[in-house]
Amino acid sequence: MKKKRSSKHNNAELTLLSLPTVLWYIAFCYLPLFGIIIAFKRYRLVPGKGFFYSLIRGSDWVGLSNFRFLILNPQMLRVVRNTLFYNIAFLILGTAVPVTLAVILSYIHSGTVRSVTQICMLLPHFMSWVIVSYFVFAFLSADRGMINTAFEYFGMSKINFYLEPEVWPAILILVQLWKTSGYSMLIYYANICTIDTDLFDCARVDGASVSQVIRYIILPQLKSMMIVLMLLNLGHILSTDFGLFYQVTRNAGSILSTTETIDVFVYKALMEQSNYGFSSAVSLIQNGIGCLLLIFANRMIRLIDPDGGII
Repeated sequence: MKKKRSSKHNNAELTLLSLPTVLWYIAFCYLPLFGIIIAFKRYRLVPGKGFFYSLIRGSDWVGLSNFRFLILNPQMLRVVRNTLFYNIAFLILGTAVPVTLAVILSYIHSGTVRSVTQICMLLPHFMSWVIVSYFVFAFLSADRGMINTAFEYFGMSKINFYLEPEVWPAILILVQLWKTSGYSMLIYYANICTIDTDLFDCARVDGASVSQVIRYIILPQLKSMMIVLMLLNLGHILSTDFGLFYQVTRNAGSILSTTETIDVFVYKALMEQSNYGFSSAVSLIQNGIGCLLLIFANRMIRLIDPDGGII
């Protein structure tokens, strides 16, 4: 009887502990699913009425017209191409760079240097994209930017980066890695710290080199974590960080050919045309394709490695 009461008491505590998270997911992840209906309607706000009345009674049903408008838009091919290019680059480099940094960090023996390095690498993660955009502008400004100032000092001609679309893929990828690699690095470094030290001792006794330790001990131990993070990022393959592509580029019209992604395109369409149905249709396609890709990739990984995957 005491064991049963203790078990019920523990279950009640765990339930109360998880209640805020459950309520958050219900409020912000499940209840908004009702808004999917906007993708199939021409939403318009009825004066003096609320959202639900305007959606159900005041908006006409248009079926797949919003999706047709999206597919037939002449700019969508370029926008989708940019989105896929950046996300694939982020997926590959966003795994390789943090893993490399985590391995390097694990070989730093000084605790002080290691702690300072972690803080410096993690600090950009807590900066908003607005602040990051000012940092980038301080480097790239045509008048007083640090890069153009250096060019002028060495007798080279200045470059107006906000008029040169071909340089922005490299700039955006570098900025994204600078801001996000520190957080991912700590995840991998924490995983490295959980590796049994006896494995390293045995490798040292057998005369294994550093590269062999990394290849045969560290990377296999990080494989499952790498798969999980890559799968989670794959679910957002058609979504991009709006702040990176809108704030950092300052929405410069001359570089949109290489910087405009689906999220920026939808935002501009929403602000210019107030087409809520179009925006909802794009969001539905993004999340639907991301979900299918996540399930497919997870299934492929489970076929290769039964212990891999997240589902």
